[in-house]
Amino acid sequence: MKSYISYKLVPTHTQVPVHRRYKHFDWLYARLAEKFPVISVPHLPEKQATGRFEEDFISKRRKGLMWWMNHMASHPVLAQCDAFQHFLTCPSGTDEKAWKQGKRKAEKDEMVGANFFLTLSTPPAAALDLQEVESKIDGFKCFTKKMDDSALQLNHTANEFARKQVTGFKKEYQKVGQSFRGLSQAFELDQQAFSVGLNQAIAFTGDAYDAIGELFAEQPRQDLDPVMDLLALYQGHLANFPDIIHVQKGKARLVEQQVVRKVVFKRQRMTEGSGSYLTRLAGM
Repeated sequence: MKSYISYKLVPTHTQVPVHRRYKHFDWLYARLAEKFPVISVPHLPEKQATGRFEEDFISKRRKGLMWWMNHMASHPVLAQCDAFQHFLTCPSGTDEKAWKQGKRKAEKDEMVGANFFLTLSTPPAAALDLQEVESKIDGFKCFTKKMDDSALQLNHTANEFARKQVTGFKKEYQKVGQSFRGLSQAFELDQQAFSVGLNQAIAFTGDAYDAIGELFAEQPRQDLDPVMDLLALYQGHLANFPDIIHVQKGKARLVEQQVVRKVVFKRQRMTEGSGSYLTRLAGM
């Protein structure tokens, strides 16, 4: 018997819960990435083939998918896409007919890839300066490269620090706590009435160190884990930008070539016109 994990989604505009598997998220990602070549669609949390039902992995992937869905739902263009709305609103259950119909409709969409540009309309404004456009593209390319390197470094550093808090710091504080309790137990052997308060204070100190160790172990969930979850989402964006920038630079070069052709053609027409005028003067 096959088993799988499904995720419950409750769209705010319908309040009707639906259930989706990871393969449905994967399908949606593929559709959005194909339809919108110049919009960055962040990657999904990684799919784990083995051990996919382990509790830590399930929790981590659920959080990643939650971040991904909230991010997609807030996008002014992607959230309005028919495929996205079908994913959010199609009823889930034993009857998959409605899902398959919407799925086929999305997959037959012809306005994908390069055809996406046919759906765009340029605002009635002055023509862009090509040098300024190229400069901004190059500047954004440098920014994304630096941000990608910095995000990777922060992710590594934060993960290492969180690991130390959960394991190393907790263990060291518990060792100190155990040592204090050992000292308290030693004093208990000296059964003097005046030392009872001191023994209790020493034992309390040991328990306090244990509690501090637990606080260190729990702290990443309060600060570093949410930061790294958001960072993973941005890293999914940053991985897309090299291809998007490549498309933009390619289109900018095509526009530049067309402008050059128009200038050359205009000069040729002016030259031909001047030659005809001189010929007529010579005939007179």
